[in-house]
Amino acid sequence: MDNLKPFKKRTDERRNVTGENKKLPGLAELLAEVLSQPSKRTSTANAILIALKNKAIKGDRKAAEWLFERA
Repeated sequence: MDNLKPFKKRTDERRNVTGENKKLPGLAELLAEVLSQPSKRTSTANAILIALKNKAIKGDRKAAEWLFERA
């Protein structure tokens, strides 16, 4: 607790005065790379969609809503 410092008014770079979410650098590229890597039989993105479809069929409302919103 000794290392805690109060914010400085108006000049402290730790403050988020704009209210924007901080994004991880290159997250979109990393996600695209991970989803495009094929697994043994199918692409990762395809496997995720199949899993979502199966969850929706079993009654998962969130999975069904997600699929219908993007279909």
